[in-house]
Amino acid sequence: MNSEHSSKKYTITAALPYANGPVHIGHLAGVYVPADIYVRYLRSNNKDVAFICGSDEHGVPITIRAKKEGVTPQQVVDKYHGIIQQAFSDFGIDFDIYSRTSSDTHKATASDFFKNLYASDKFVEQTSEQYFDVASNQFLADRYITGTCPKCHHEDAYGDQCENCGSTLSPTELINPKSALSGEPPVLKETKHWYLPLDQHEAWLKDWIVKGHKEDWKANVYGQCKSWIDQGLNPRAVTRDLNWGVPVPVKGAEGKVLYVWFDAPIGYISATKDWAEQTGKNWKDYWQNENTELVHFIGKDNIVFHCIIFPAMLKAHGDYVLPTQVPANEFLNLEGNKISTSKNWAVWLHEYLEEFPNQQDVLRYTLCANAPESKDNDFTWKDFQARNNNELVAILGNFINRALVLTQKYFDNKVPQQGPLFDPDKEVLELLSQFPNKIAQSIEKYRFREALGYFMDLARLGNKYLADTEPWKVIKESEERVGTILNIALQIAASLQITGSPFLPFSMDKLKGLLNLGDFQWAEAGRSNLLPAGTQLTASSLLFTKIEDDLIEKQVKKLEDNKKANELANAKATPIKDTTQFDDFMKMDIRIGTILEAEKLKKSKKLLKLLIDTGLDQRTILSGIAEHFAPEDIIGQQVCVLANLAPRKMMGIESEGMVLMAEDADGALKFIQPGDKVQPGSTVS
Repeated sequence: MNSEHSSKKYTITAALPYANGPVHIGHLAGVYVPADIYVRYLRSNNKDVAFICGSDEHGVPITIRAKKEGVTPQQVVDKYHGIIQQAFSDFGIDFDIYSRTSSDTHKATASDFFKNLYASDKFVEQTSEQYFDVASNQFLADRYITGTCPKCHHEDAYGDQCENCGSTLSPTELINPKSALSGEPPVLKETKHWYLPLDQHEAWLKDWIVKGHKEDWKANVYGQCKSWIDQGLNPRAVTRDLNWGVPVPVKGAEGKVLYVWFDAPIGYISATKDWAEQTGKNWKDYWQNENTELVHFIGKDNIVFHCIIFPAMLKAHGDYVLPTQVPANEFLNLEGNKISTSKNWAVWLHEYLEEFPNQQDVLRYTLCANAPESKDNDFTWKDFQARNNNELVAILGNFINRALVLTQKYFDNKVPQQGPLFDPDKEVLELLSQFPNKIAQSIEKYRFREALGYFMDLARLGNKYLADTEPWKVIKESEERVGTILNIALQIAASLQITGSPFLPFSMDKLKGLLNLGDFQWAEAGRSNLLPAGTQLTASSLLFTKIEDDLIEKQVKKLEDNKKANELANAKATPIKDTTQFDDFMKMDIRIGTILEAEKLKKSKKLLKLLIDTGLDQRTILSGIAEHFAPEDIIGQQVCVLANLAPRKMMGIESEGMVLMAEDADGALKFIQPGDKVQPGSTVS
């Protein structure tokens, strides 16, 4: 075994995002920010790392999106793969490769993987009954079947899940199932598929997880895995009846593709192959080397796939290492509600980058400081603003700016000499030396919130040191003493640059330029001589700027507007009332009238008193629209009036008719009006 092959490698994977929509902050907080922090930390320790990701481009969500947009699945994945890849790049997620599962390399890799297991009898064949759409002449994936949830009776549950109550379902549990393709009730039809017999892997999985990883895996990961194993594992299909995906590469499997859960994780391997070919490396060193640390960064909805199913696939194949860590996070909510892509209740990364240019690190910081590491957490725009203004600006940015401005003012922007040390200096230098290890230990335990907290404590230490030593006062007595104080402050700034780079890469790159700092590894952070005396600094500029209220209010309003637009787009019309006879309808006399006068009734919140010209007369009509219209805004407008409605006395006033209105899904009232102005008294028929 050569030295390169035997040296330790780190294969770090981040969950493949579905290419059926953009990336949002929930994805970032759960997977991509912590993964990027960890990889940047490893690289600062000179580790051999492959950071792997790519678009998951197969599966039913892709075909559903294609049908909705009226395009092909390939057009869908091409569009969203480009959006996602560019957004990750602009946000500073530093993948070694961002690949895609529609690539030729992936199709070949996934096919070969299947054929390896097929040839060694690692699958079982089963025939089962599945829903079939006769009108569309195809079997239906779970998401193509809708019906009433058997648990909460929500009418629009999917065949795999009810999004109203969160219950996991199977298609046959739905009440009154129907096809999302044709709208017709599906029928059950026999079909043959290949299954991975997880029950045959249960013994070694239990030993590997329960005995091997009880102490070192996160509690949420271990708990979910143990629960699955305790309930007993069952065979799981690896093929599906679909026309979009990697074709099953055996005879008798026409019209079938690899199930996306089997196909997608192999994407990590195929992406590594492409990266290795581009860089002249051997991909097997990162997947088939016993010295490799394989770490999967995922959200909690992918725990079972990465801790039970994918390891079973790797073990069945026989040539691959198993994951050593799966640091899955919980979910991030948004302004108190669950993030929902279908309801457009989300903060999309590509939109954030457009609306907050050059402020990638503010979002990275907020998502890390509020990361859902052990329980679901909530993102709010007010917290985002507070994190920036009260922490990044007021603590970290303030310390750096004070140290640089004072150095520029007193020492011509050059690092001053470090003179004799007093107790406050020795104490702060001793504390400085301890911080890099504290931050590192937290990162290595996947406690990124804790690590970020220690990093900010180092900035607080710098602020306190300047506040305690008061160089702006001491300068009147001893320039040498001020030189020592600012030298130490700048050494703290240098260590902040090194230890902060995994968290805030853009800001720390800027700080590196301001300090004219060399290239240092993590192990050198905490030293008291990173910046030699005489080093020329760059003119100071702010690392962070305040975010004002109007920008935050704009984002909150945008969310609410998106929510309302989605509700309107998906609102169902009020059910039609009982059947009426044509003769009854013909009894109604509906006329176009013009509003001549309008005024509020003093003792009523809802009623407006209207004087309307019906073309036949001028009559008073009381209408319950006061909460929707200002009287002065509706004078002169034409409306539909039910003119032969029996008069009715309200608030001591006789109302002689009814103004007809339309009500939006959000409860807003609108006048029913002619397209063009017509003569009052014109009939509506």
